[in-house]
Amino acid sequence: MAEGISSFWGPVTSAEWCEKNYVHSSYIAEFFNTISNIPGILLALIGLINAFRQRFEKRFSVLHISNMILTIGSMLYHASLQCMQQQGDETPMVWEMLLYFYILYSPDWHYRSTMPIFLFLYGAAFAIAHAWVHFGIGFKVHYAILCLLCVPRMYKYYIYTNDASAKRLAKLYLATIFTGSLCWLFDRLFCNDISRWYFNPEGHALWHVLMGFNSYFANTFLMFCRAQQLGWNPEVAHFMGFFPYVKIQKPKTQ
Repeated sequence: MAEGISSFWGPVTSAEWCEKNYVHSSYIAEFFNTISNIPGILLALIGLINAFRQRFEKRFSVLHISNMILTIGSMLYHASLQCMQQQGDETPMVWEMLLYFYILYSPDWHYRSTMPIFLFLYGAAFAIAHAWVHFGIGFKVHYAILCLLCVPRMYKYYIYTNDASAKRLAKLYLATIFTGSLCWLFDRLFCNDISRWYFNPEGHALWHVLMGFNSYFANTFLMFCRAQQLGWNPEVAHFMGFFPYVKIQKPKTQ
């Protein structure tokens, strides 16, 4: 904690990251790790507006909202460094992956009512178990497994997509998650060395920013693929010449 600054939230009860606590404000423990979630909220809001405006399926609206809930949970966690807020960050991470699993696999699922029921019960059971047991490394392993389960389907969507702009979204998704993971590992593994540097590169904050873009690229790519499945003639348009979003043309009967 910075000298002379008292803590609004009390003693730290959660995992800490490689940023000095309460340097800029007594209300925000890890300042950069907190504000670095703002781009993720704004990007999720942009995606939500596009999903509403073009009347995409409700699953995508829920997905964008879940991204916003996750980033807000992360802000509260890094601002307070409290155990309860840490669980409020980690549990939505699992819920979000279950949503991705549903969006990826539900189009070919023969018993469609069973998947959302199972995923809902699974998510609720995890939330209760995590609140009771406080998983540590088990949470990270569990989350990594959920991510890996989505990879085969994402790859299938990629190889069956011929649109160059859509493929570019998938490549941006991979680039941001790879770079973000390196930042996360660097911050976590070399914190003792970084703490002696004059300048802290804030690897975990960079992870937040990159993962905000990562979620946006993933969501936009999945919206394109789903619109293609439904025959909505999707195309990747660019706002102001560089910011990608999906534009569709539904048949008049829809």
